[in-house]
Amino acid sequence: MKNVLTKEAKIGLATIVSLALLYFGVNYLKGINLFQPVNHYYVTFDNVKDVTISSPVYVEGFKVGLVRDIKYDYTTTDKVTVEISLEEEMKINKGSYITIVRSLLSGGELHIHLNKYVKDYLQTGGTIEGRMSDDIMGTVQDKLLPQVIELMPKIDSILLGLQTIVNHPALIQSLNQIERTTGNLEASTQQLNRLLNKDVPVIVSDLKIITSNFAEVSTELKGLDLQTTYNSMNAMMNNLKLTTDRLNSTDNSMGLLLNDKALYENLNSTADNAAKLMIDLKQNPKRYVRFSVF
Repeated sequence: MKNVLTKEAKIGLATIVSLALLYFGVNYLKGINLFQPVNHYYVTFDNVKDVTISSPVYVEGFKVGLVRDIKYDYTTTDKVTVEISLEEEMKINKGSYITIVRSLLSGGELHIHLNKYVKDYLQTGGTIEGRMSDDIMGTVQDKLLPQVIELMPKIDSILLGLQTIVNHPALIQSLNQIERTTGNLEASTQQLNRLLNKDVPVIVSDLKIITSNFAEVSTELKGLDLQTTYNSMNAMMNNLKLTTDRLNSTDNSMGLLLNDKALYENLNSTADNAAKLMIDLKQNPKRYVRFSVF
């Protein structure tokens, strides 16, 4: 079968297919789906810094489209027209507006603010009002930087105060004392470790021996007849009480001797007279000779 297409025709067909694939591929990388039906609208801004083709379009945080084209209006000043493509189901209420929100990571983003109080919708291809919103860098520059500048003198004063405190001799002395205290604690810790390693095992061993001895003594005490011992001591105490009672009584000789004062005085007088008689007998023996048996 004869080949219908010539070599040049094949090259041309391949080139067309390659260009088509390149076109669709570039748009796909931009996030534009050429096969999906979309609505397109125009938005006018005074400044579109950080906004590029394929920048995302959000409504209440949900992505609903992309920036399709950006054109500068040379007939007027400060007017830039941005064409946006939205999903087919996305409708824009009349009176809605779009703001540019700048972020540090993703650049410029378009955010749709719907006018939910009306039910009339813009026709596809209509123009939406564009407004500028406060970006992060602008907020930092306008609000945060002045506050930081006001705080700088206070920060300098605080730093000077800290430097004075750090260089104060009392602080250096305190740090030296803390260092010495730390050294003493380390030495005490070493001594405690030596005590735990050497003396404590010996003490524990002695305690074990003492505990064992107490256990033996307890065993021996259990074996004693404590009831008999108690009865014996009780009987002895009763006898001692009986003896004490009899000594305190006057119905016996020992009780009379201990408790009768007249008997005590008579005995004392008799002993005194006997002593005097013995003294007189030794001094005057002749006086008593006549009483001799010889």
